[in-house]
Amino acid sequence: MSLAPEPAHALLDAVGKAIVEQLQEDGRRPYATIARAVGLSEAAVRQRVARLQEAGVIQIVAVTDPLQLGFRREAMVGIRSEGDVVDLADALAEFPEVTYVVITAGSFDLLVEAVCEDDDHLLDLVGRRIRALPGVRSTETFVYMKLRKQHYNWGTR
Repeated sequence: MSLAPEPAHALLDAVGKAIVEQLQEDGRRPYATIARAVGLSEAAVRQRVARLQEAGVIQIVAVTDPLQLGFRREAMVGIRSEGDVVDLADALAEFPEVTYVVITAGSFDLLVEAVCEDDDHLLDLVGRRIRALPGVRSTETFVYMKLRKQHYNWGTR
């Protein structure tokens, strides 16, 4: 008997996908409601959700509206780099204002989303802290004027 963790893709059969989609619609949906929707017992759904979380397939979190919490400036920062892009991505991920870091192919090596209190905070983050990191060659900041869509219910396809 193997004690190796189950591969994530093995956890996502049709029923697993249906559970994920139920949670994407409402992360607080009761297990009993999910169980009725997917044809399992409440205990089986609870176990499946626990396995999906342990495997890192899903994460159940509260998504906030930064404006409602006093963070009035959001921006995407495109970064051109030199040297090890993975080390730079890891360094950027350490900033508390940074909510998203992705290594890309294209005109930028990295894209970083930042949530800041105001323009001064964003200026400090980009102008003093990000640009000072080793490997940052240049940045271009895209300030969010109005967020029109941000959803997490894309399903499992």
